[in-house]
Amino acid sequence: MAENSGIYIMGVGAANADLHGMSRRAVRLRDSNPGHMHVSVGGVTRNILENAARLGLDTKLISAVGDDPLGELILARSRAAGMDVSHVQRVENRASSTYITILEPSGEMFIALSDMSILETLSREYLEARRDLLAGAAAIVCDPSLPEETIDFLLTLTRDVPVCVDPVSTAYAEKIKPHIGRFHTVKPNRMELKVLSGIDPVDEASIRKGMEALLDRGCRRVFVTMGAEGCRYLDAEGRFLSKRLRPIQDMANATGAGDAFTAAAVYGLVKGLDAEETLSLALAAGSVAIRSAETVSPKMSVAALRETLAQDGIDGR
Repeated sequence: MAENSGIYIMGVGAANADLHGMSRRAVRLRDSNPGHMHVSVGGVTRNILENAARLGLDTKLISAVGDDPLGELILARSRAAGMDVSHVQRVENRASSTYITILEPSGEMFIALSDMSILETLSREYLEARRDLLAGAAAIVCDPSLPEETIDFLLTLTRDVPVCVDPVSTAYAEKIKPHIGRFHTVKPNRMELKVLSGIDPVDEASIRKGMEALLDRGCRRVFVTMGAEGCRYLDAEGRFLSKRLRPIQDMANATGAGDAFTAAAVYGLVKGLDAEETLSLALAAGSVAIRSAETVSPKMSVAALRETLAQDGIDGR
């Protein structure tokens, strides 16, 4: 699946087992609720790498899983998707990172619980032992679920490699805010941009001002994703773009759109594509993801992105 070019990207972060349960009727607390269960593999960094692998990039994952059946599931499915998981740490007597959600019959979340504590085992020493591997990457993707000291050490260790991050949530945006200028690429939504920049993005002018604030701190590229309003892009060379795909009618699952977008943005970076093409491909990747019931679309490919752009078209400048 990956091109044999010697160029690879690294992912350092979450690899989860996702357990989803949908109740057949309104959830009753403190009672057994008949429903339907589904087990899949997720985690922001792992999902980004799987999308990137499906786009033809050589991908290597650094994460941690337990010595349990869920850990084996994470490794097996990631390997089958074309990822190198030989650098994932297997931790004895620890549960693999797990996300459990209970859904109402409507599909709305009733409650969710996550246990990502195994990522605390990704120590400075574990990363230090892979210094050369990290330094040789064309780009690195990480997510804020890592311990803050691990993020700090990763950024110190790889200061000559572009590191890309999706803040994921406003709480995680607060966590990475002290380090934001050390990331090459950041992809916040509007709420996360407010946290990271300290500027309330209430209109186009303030959105751009918030993006400029991140560039002033050292970032090289900022993508602000805005749902149906598309994306705003600004880079350290002053290139500004505002684009969106035309409305999508056949949406199946919006869960994986952000991870697919980030993967295509990294693809554009390592392939040396210009900003306009990179943003167009990233928007198309989000569209391919939205049309799939799976978090990572099995149809993800560069050809699928080109076909989506030809079919849906892009509005913007």
